[in-house]
Amino acid sequence: MNIPNTIVPPPHKPSGGYLFLPKRLSRGTFLKWLRRTHAWVGLWGAALGLLFGFSGILLNHRDVMKIPIGKMEQQEIQLALPEPRPADPEAMAAWLGQSLGLNTNHAKIQQEARKMVIWNNVQFQQPSFWKITVRNPKRMMQAEYWEGNAFVSVKQGQGNILSVLTNLHKGTGMGVGWVLLVDTLAGGLILLSLTGTLLWTGLHGKRLVAAGLGFGSLGLAIFFALQTIEG
Repeated sequence: MNIPNTIVPPPHKPSGGYLFLPKRLSRGTFLKWLRRTHAWVGLWGAALGLLFGFSGILLNHRDVMKIPIGKMEQQEIQLALPEPRPADPEAMAAWLGQSLGLNTNHAKIQQEARKMVIWNNVQFQQPSFWKITVRNPKRMMQAEYWEGNAFVSVKQGQGNILSVLTNLHKGTGMGVGWVLLVDTLAGGLILLSLTGTLLWTGLHGKRLVAAGLGFGSLGLAIFFALQTIEG
């Protein structure tokens, strides 16, 4: 009499489930939405993430473990003013923009009013002082002018590609559109952290490993931060 072979299925290895999701959300529509959200948000931030990751490494090493980052070649010149001379700092900024081929719409302007000062026990009136600064990811311009002079002193600088990348990271000279775009990346990183944590706990169900990775990175961050503050 032949006894049919019985196929015994392998024992089910519990995955541990999704640690931070209730059972009713650990399957079906919500789980599908969670995976798709994680994937699409990651795709949205992929290109910017590469840019900010690379430039972030450069900025992170600029003080302690020094990596040569962007360099800016600087020069100082004096420009003769036209006649009639610019009547105020805004007019000066507009003229500088035309002369140097630079967008000065968002120039930072500082103005000190004329005042009485004492130098070598002699009192005299110091003229008004104008300072105009323009920065964008590639160029820097700083102009200083004492009212009444026939010229304006200008410092200029032009950065290399690494300088441009780090300035983009810091948002130097960028407009509202760039700031809001980067805000979407920052929000995406927060969302990716949350959805990634939820999805990871379902793929690797060992609670000790999950807790160790999560709290380990947080603990190291707090440890190094406290060392710096107390030092």
